[in-house]
Amino acid sequence: MYGKRVPKDDARVEAYGTVDELNAALGAARAAAADDWARGEILATQKELVMLMGELAVADADFQKYQDAKYPKLTDDALARLDQNVAALEAQNIRFEGWATPGGTPSAAALDVARTVCRRAERRVFTLSGGATVRPLTLRYLNRLSDFLWLLARQAESRR
Repeated sequence: MYGKRVPKDDARVEAYGTVDELNAALGAARAAAADDWARGEILATQKELVMLMGELAVADADFQKYQDAKYPKLTDDALARLDQNVAALEAQNIRFEGWATPGGTPSAAALDVARTVCRRAERRVFTLSGGATVRPLTLRYLNRLSDFLWLLARQAESRR
């Protein structure tokens, strides 16, 4: 961003590129979702990920310029929304036995793909945080998102 070039395998490119891949996987999950609530929550997440990708794409030296331009950033409210969704799904007491095997339904399979990409995105962002500034909220958000996607997949399987 801001006219700087970096190698394709730069940790920053790996981080925001994997979040971009997550966003695409969520698009497939949203298209396969069986209900309006799930589609709405996935779409809200996709919009949050666009903000997150913007943040991750900015080098530390340019972050003040990014903030001054008033680009939207991921907020604590986004994490709170995920926390509420996780609590709501946990309250449904969704049953499953053993390790969940992806593919119970098309919707659950798409959500499990998104979940695994989310876990990889979290690892890539963690790697980036070893050499660049990454807000702690970013890692908490990605971690909670993978929890949400796992529960949403189990819910989708329980509806078959």
